[in-house]
Amino acid sequence: MNTKRVISIFIIVAGLILVLAACGGKATEAPVVATEAPVAATEAPVAATEAPVALSGDTIRGAKLYDNWMKELGADVPAAMNPQWVAAKAGDTTVEKSYRCVICHGWSYNGEAGFAGVSASAGQDANGILAILKGSTDANHDFSAFMDEQALTDAALYISEQQIDVAAVVAMTGNGANGKTLFTDNCVECHGPDTVAISFHPDNAPEYPANIANEDPMELLGKLRFGQPGIADMPSGVDIGLTDQDYADMTAFLKAQPTASPVTEGGRMYDNWIAAFGATAPETTQPLWTGPLESGGEVIAAEDTWRCASCHGWDYNGDAGFKGILADKNLSAADLTAWLDGTKNADHNYSSYFTADDMGRMVAFIQQGIVDKSTFINADGTVNGDAAHGKELFNASCKTCHGEDGKSINFMEGEGGEEYFGSVAVEAPFEFFNKASFGQPGEAMPAGLNLGWTLQDFADVLAFAQTLPTK
Repeated sequence: MNTKRVISIFIIVAGLILVLAACGGKATEAPVVATEAPVAATEAPVAATEAPVALSGDTIRGAKLYDNWMKELGADVPAAMNPQWVAAKAGDTTVEKSYRCVICHGWSYNGEAGFAGVSASAGQDANGILAILKGSTDANHDFSAFMDEQALTDAALYISEQQIDVAAVVAMTGNGANGKTLFTDNCVECHGPDTVAISFHPDNAPEYPANIANEDPMELLGKLRFGQPGIADMPSGVDIGLTDQDYADMTAFLKAQPTASPVTEGGRMYDNWIAAFGATAPETTQPLWTGPLESGGEVIAAEDTWRCASCHGWDYNGDAGFKGILADKNLSAADLTAWLDGTKNADHNYSSYFTADDMGRMVAFIQQGIVDKSTFINADGTVNGDAAHGKELFNASCKTCHGEDGKSINFMEGEGGEEYFGSVAVEAPFEFFNKASFGQPGEAMPAGLNLGWTLQDFADVLAFAQTLPTK
């Protein structure tokens, strides 16, 4: 064989092998590039899926839901205890309290009754908080059966966005003088200049802003910042731009205010102590009541025979054959107590229903709250009052609840009847005068006496009320 030819063939073959190797490498690498491209395309949707949805809502409403969602939503209290409360063996409480967020997680956000706080959720994505409210971490913490999506969203946003260092604010030194100015500018129309126009608790255990300021300033701070659940017209300090120092100043002012108002508390007891206490009515008629169930020209229920006003009258001159008490305002506290506790008459013994403090409230009312209204109310029911001035007072303190025409609240709605602000003024002016003075038992109605109203002011409001619709 020709040696040169062999060498040439070998060189050609080797060259072909190198070319094929080179081409083969490139051909192999190309699919790798093609394979990597779809990976990048696959990752893009993942990023889009994980992007959080921005929630929108009302953090002020969320705060009131955190405080008491049942009152804020006007919802019924659940039938049974919160299962989380039961499982935690957190102690005795009411069903309503067991479902309130603040009872478990605290006004400080650091937890109460053995439950974890929510302070770690401050500034976190509200979507995660919303999921927890829907039971993502515990099926027993699913509130979606009680609150709709927007309510849950509002609560989640509040927890995420509105937490502050509550303990630090409460520890601040406040300026009571500035606190009084802030209170006067924002709160006095409902709570009165002495802060005791509305009691938050039943009259056998009354509670006013000063009680909260002294006993639980963190709760007071929560109320000042966001308002009271279910009371749309209470200003929110966040909304009106109050600062932490402003809250400290208002707290300092409120701590120095009265924690009781015996005269107005006693006035509501005289009206209906059963409703004022939130008590269960006695099952029988009052032992001294032997006649028909009628008072003030109306048929009454057996429990109404236990109401002081049913026997002694709205004008304090007596009703249904019983003596009045107008002159009794001059009796000593000891004598009045003896009439209340059965010492003077065993059938007039209220000591099973009234504590010593309750007796004191009734004594204060009789000695200081009873007035002869005949100076203002004529025999025909008309009033010696200035209706124009009465309208101004009505608009400032009554219209919010009763409406411009006095018909927003039907007092007989549950009984299938009609009775409004104007109806009572026309048909029962002495009763109207009493309720305007002392408030409605069992309701958060301001007591006119503690708003600073004079007797003539009550007559003026009554005169205006008699111009309002009765049906």
